Amino acid sequence: MSDFATARQNMVDCQVRPSDVTDIRVIDAMLAVPRENFVPKDRRALAYLDLDLVVSDPSAPKRSLLKPALLARLLQAGEIGAGDNVLVVGCASGYSVAVAARLAKQVVGTEPDAALAASAGASLSALGSGNARVIEAASPEGCAASGPYDVILVEGATEVVPEALYAQLAEGGRLVGVMAVDGVQRAMLVTRSGNDFGSRILFDASAPVLPGFARRPEFAF
Repeated sequence: MSDFATARQNMVDCQVRPSDVTDIRVIDAMLAVPRENFVPKDRRALAYLDLDLVVSDPSAPKRSLLKPALLARLLQAGEIGAGDNVLVVGCASGYSVAVAARLAKQVVGTEPDAALAASAGASLSALGSGNARVIEAASPEGCAASGPYDVILVEGATEVVPEALYAQLAEGGRLVGVMAVDGVQRAMLVTRSGNDFGSRILFDASAPVLPGFARRPEFAF
């Protein structure tokens, strides 16, 4: 077993499983996708650590992959089915898209950083993820053209209500991500029923705020 394969197994055994991830499909997907392929070469030694791993160029706005255990818990909460159409918002270098692609029928990822979006597409192609693609797009926009979506994964935190993403959910669709609309970050599940959107707290969590989802400063007069 290669060093990376051993690290991947340890990631699942020491980070993912102890975080109450019991869905065997999610566990198998995390074991199958080589996370190091979605990390810059000079940071591959960090690929399986329990951290939000920065994958952007130092001269660009900071973009990160979510902690492995947090990603796994969000995927589990989304209950992605084999026939589902999935959107991953703010996918950075595309690792989450590759994992979701092993669970869903098709996956679209969006990423505002053009270089990262291109890198994600190349990595997915090299991995043979033919049911997944990444487009360059601002995170709040989503990708309405390929919707509606059974599941939307927001790979990062949002401090505002992502109304445009809600509108792209299919009937009965689920949106999962870290929300901090009230100033406190928590993993949330939002479900659609007609024009109503119900939400519930899943667990306490923390994640970098995605570009375009930061709360606007309030001015006091």
